Amino acid sequence: MTASVSQTAQATRFGALIIGDEILSGKRVDAHFKKIASLLGERGLRLSWVQYLGDERARIADALRRSLAAGDVVFSFGGIGNTPDDHTRQAAAEALGVDLVLQPEAERELRARFGDDVSDVRLQLATFPRGVDIVPNPFNRIAGFRVRDHYFLPGFPQMAHPMAEWALDTFYAHLFNRTPMIDKAFMLTGPTAYESALLDLMERIVADYPTLRLFSLPSVGDDGKRRHLELGVEGEAALVDRAMEEIRVEVERRGIVWRWRDQGWSKPVA
Repeated sequence: MTASVSQTAQATRFGALIIGDEILSGKRVDAHFKKIASLLGERGLRLSWVQYLGDERARIADALRRSLAAGDVVFSFGGIGNTPDDHTRQAAAEALGVDLVLQPEAERELRARFGDDVSDVRLQLATFPRGVDIVPNPFNRIAGFRVRDHYFLPGFPQMAHPMAEWALDTFYAHLFNRTPMIDKAFMLTGPTAYESALLDLMERIVADYPTLRLFSLPSVGDDGKRRHLELGVEGEAALVDRAMEEIRVEVERRGIVWRWRDQGWSKPVA
C-alpha cells in the first residue's frame, strides 16, 4: 500500500494523538508533543493540533474517524501493545471498518526478533487492521503500522520518535521547507502596549506578509497587572526582518517603549 500525501505544506495539516491513562493521570509525563513539534519544526513544518486521550476504545475510534475524514497527517502514540489496557489497534480497525489480522511484514519482523520464542501472545503485537503497512521499529523490530497518512506508534519514546522521523523523511520530504525559518520579537511596555491598541498594526502586518506567522503574547504578573507584550513574527529571515522593521517604526511612532527579546530596553523616539 502506498501512503497518500498532500501536495503542498500549506495544504497539509499535521496532528498528534497521545494516548494513555498514565499520561492523563499524571503518572507519566508526556514526551511526545514536544518531540513531534520539534521534528516538524526542523523540517519547516508545523504541528496543527494535538489531542490527549485515555485508554478508552470508543473515544479513540471517534477521534480517528474525525482525523481520517479530515485527511490530516496524524502521529498516534501509545496503545498498540497486547495488554488489556491497549485499545488503539482495535479502535483503528473500528474507525476504518475492517477486522484485525496478522500482518505478514510485522510477523516477519517479530520472528526475526524472537526466533523460536514467538508465541501466540507475541503475535498479537503483529495483529493490525486489515490492509495496513508497517512502520519499522529500529529499536526492537516490533513494528507499528500506517494507513491513510496515519502512523500508529508505540508509547515508548525511544521507539516511537525514530519511527516518526522515518515516516516524515520517507513520505513527506517534498513538503520540507529548505529555507531556514526564524522568529523575532519585540517586548513592548507602556500604557498603549496592549493587543487591542495594536490590532490595526497586527492586521496590516498579517495582510502585507501572508507567509509569515504573527504572534502576540501578553504577560501578566502575580499581582494581576499587565507587564508587557511580546510581539513578533516567524518565517523566512528576509521577510521577518522587513516586517520587524515596519513594526519597530510604528511602535516608536506611537511612543511605545520596546526592546528586542532577551535584550535591554530602548527608549522611544521623541
